[in-house]
Amino acid sequence: MTSKVARPGFGQGQSPCLIALEDGRTFTGIHFGAPGTQTGELVFNTSLTGYQEILSDPSYAGQIVTMTYPEIGNYGTCDADWESRKIFARGLVIRHLSRRYSSWRSTKSLGQFLQEQSVIGIADVDTRAITRHIRDKGAMRCAISSEILDPKELVKIAAASPDMSGADFTGEVTTPESYELGSKGDYHIVVLDFGIKKNILNKLEQQGFKLTVLPASATASDILGLRPDGLFLSNGPGDPAACSGILSQLPALIKTEMPIFGICLGHQLLALALGAKTYKLKFGHRGGNQPVKDLLTGKIEITCQNHGFAVDSDSLPKELELTHINLNDNSVEGFRHRHLPIFCVQYHPESSPGPHDSEYLFARFRQMIEESKVSKKTCTN
Repeated sequence: MTSKVARPGFGQGQSPCLIALEDGRTFTGIHFGAPGTQTGELVFNTSLTGYQEILSDPSYAGQIVTMTYPEIGNYGTCDADWESRKIFARGLVIRHLSRRYSSWRSTKSLGQFLQEQSVIGIADVDTRAITRHIRDKGAMRCAISSEILDPKELVKIAAASPDMSGADFTGEVTTPESYELGSKGDYHIVVLDFGIKKNILNKLEQQGFKLTVLPASATASDILGLRPDGLFLSNGPGDPAACSGILSQLPALIKTEMPIFGICLGHQLLALALGAKTYKLKFGHRGGNQPVKDLLTGKIEITCQNHGFAVDSDSLPKELELTHINLNDNSVEGFRHRHLPIFCVQYHPESSPGPHDSEYLFARFRQMIEESKVSKKTCTN
């Protein structure tokens, strides 16, 4: 196989680039991708592959991503690996940008990919030091610039940028208008798009669902007017407690006793709507190697995750049963309602990138809908 040289978009002549954290720590590297200055919350992802899917995951809106794996860009990018309509991450921080990329699927280099999406990248920095710093001090605001190379000035810009706590990005990442998928599906599901990934929709279609995808601004009456067999609450970015518009609509939907499945932000929103509380993790869970225990089966799953907020286990009301825990820190990874057909998980069962251990959850959702239909029919008779 012939490799391709990633000249376009690499380094802009290897010009310098600077990343500054709000606490004063700075790192100098080489610029690639689009030029300029950008701010965001600095986080790290431990995945070995999947940088294109990570960058195009809307859950990274408002954030700058550090990849802990040192060699990035070696297989280029391709049209098939998009998870949304654009890159929502604000920047990319890596140790080494491969000058050559080699894959039969690739169409362009990572540098070209970032350039075309107007996203800045910085390479040749000590990502191990950055990751250790975040783990010690916590995720924090930062600024990347190819034009402002004065450390003190860039630190001030980072410190003055908006904080992730209290931020609602759902309006930025949601679909601008509704659309349908899977016209031959057995059951009709409404999907609330808070920043949904393409592969989640693929997995739902594979379960035989007809999907109506609605914007995050959809009301309970909008949803109920479609008479769906179930409701899916998607992943998304930001602070769940800040999503006041969405939270105001969920109680009416829960009262209908329709089957509901939520992941990531959808999981957190369900928790809040059902009386639990959420909190900000020190540095979040991001990567494809997070161990989770299913308390219902005893099975250990290796999961794909991307979240900076979590549900407080001590705040779960008695109506909610804890079903999954993170084996690294014992944080909540899933719960179900004891009486209503509602369940949710914090992680990403669709993977992309990541392991496929948790795909069974989509089948569990279908089973819940089937059981709900039988139960309603029995009650009617």
